[in-house]
Amino acid sequence: MEKQKNVTVFYFTGLFGNKQLELQFLFLVLFCYLAVITGNFVILLTITCSHLLEQPMYYFLCHLSLMDLCFTSTMLPRLLRDLAATRRDISYNNCMTQLFTGHWLAGVEIFILVSMAFDRYVAIVKPLHYTVIMNRKRCNLLIAMAWGLGFWHSLALLLMILNLPFCGPNVIDHYMCDVKPLLKLVCKDIHIASILAIANSGTLIVVIFILLLTSYILILYNLRTRSSAGRHKALSTCSSHITVVVLFFVPCIYTYSLPADRENKDKQISVFYTMIAPMLNPLIYTLRNTEMKIAMQKVLYRIVNSVLK
Repeated sequence: MEKQKNVTVFYFTGLFGNKQLELQFLFLVLFCYLAVITGNFVILLTITCSHLLEQPMYYFLCHLSLMDLCFTSTMLPRLLRDLAATRRDISYNNCMTQLFTGHWLAGVEIFILVSMAFDRYVAIVKPLHYTVIMNRKRCNLLIAMAWGLGFWHSLALLLMILNLPFCGPNVIDHYMCDVKPLLKLVCKDIHIASILAIANSGTLIVVIFILLLTSYILILYNLRTRSSAGRHKALSTCSSHITVVVLFFVPCIYTYSLPADRENKDKQISVFYTMIAPMLNPLIYTLRNTEMKIAMQKVLYRIVNSVLK
């Protein structure tokens, strides 16, 4: 165990390794983070302050926005600091905390997306039983399961990393603490650890992604019997969900399905699921959603009236 504690601090190489380029990128990251906070806060405010919270789809969307806020807040504030700083260090304990928290919140988000797909499947394939199946008790259970499954996924990764020896190199070729860049610093053979990491994250993500795509294919197949207006509304909702799923899962599959000893563009690709997807999610779910736009207007109207009184 003493051998594992030789490294007490890690250093990040950063996103590009070019200080001039990273200073320019700082403003883009700041803009994206402010957009994530603003967009997801507006969705949270709109849903919690309107009748939409009673509907399972928006109940899950509210939790998804909360996850986007929390997940980006575990990564982007430190990235902003490191882009402006000359010394990019993080203690061993803080690194493990970021690893655990990031994977826990990402895991919760993945299972919330599964719950949203299940909700749309029931709404379209079994519309007569929708209110019975998707009652509030079951919705709460699905959210609790998302938190629980995300926790165990993250805990398994953390325990694996904690049992590996870090006794020499301490420069992480990334802008955050993640499994693959940490495995590259381990001072023993990582073949088994790499397989376990892929099984825990990569295989899981691929399986869930295939299940999600299959569910949406079944949904689209069942839309054939719907009226033109009903088909258009369902297609608009499902296309938003599919876009969010693809934006989040495809970069994750690239990152976590390849072995840790392979040279790839992990840190550049990870920008998509840590920053771009959480920033675009509020736009994707509101621009083509008339119900959300009407609710936003009503909530804004109530806020303005209360301020003016």
